[in-house]
Amino acid sequence: MNTLTNKEEEIMNHYWERGDMQIRELRECYAEPKPHVNTLSTLVHILEDKGFLGHRALTARCFQYFAKISREQYKGRTLSSVIDKLFGCSYKSAVSTLVREEKITVDELKELIASLDEEKKDL
Repeated sequence: MNTLTNKEEEIMNHYWERGDMQIRELRECYAEPKPHVNTLSTLVHILEDKGFLGHRALTARCFQYFAKISREQYKGRTLSSVIDKLFGCSYKSAVSTLVREEKITVDELKELIASLDEEKKDL
């Protein structure tokens, strides 16, 4: 999976939060000093090439861009990639590290498992 640079992720966050936009509308999402339209256009085209954005023509020279992947899909793919690279594809090892480093307690982990079990029952 392609990864996002910080600037690309910033742009994707705007699309995930606001939905479909033209580049000029994207530019309005930024505080002053706003990035140049050409800079945003270049980054949006890179995101299209990477498969994160798509576009539709509104007129012959006016395009509206939209996210082709949801934030949740990106999170899942990114997490999987990190676990594959850093933990040898072992989710158990990743969770174990979180518990050892006290990022999550054993009690929180038990609560999480219980809530996931409940969700499964509701399906």
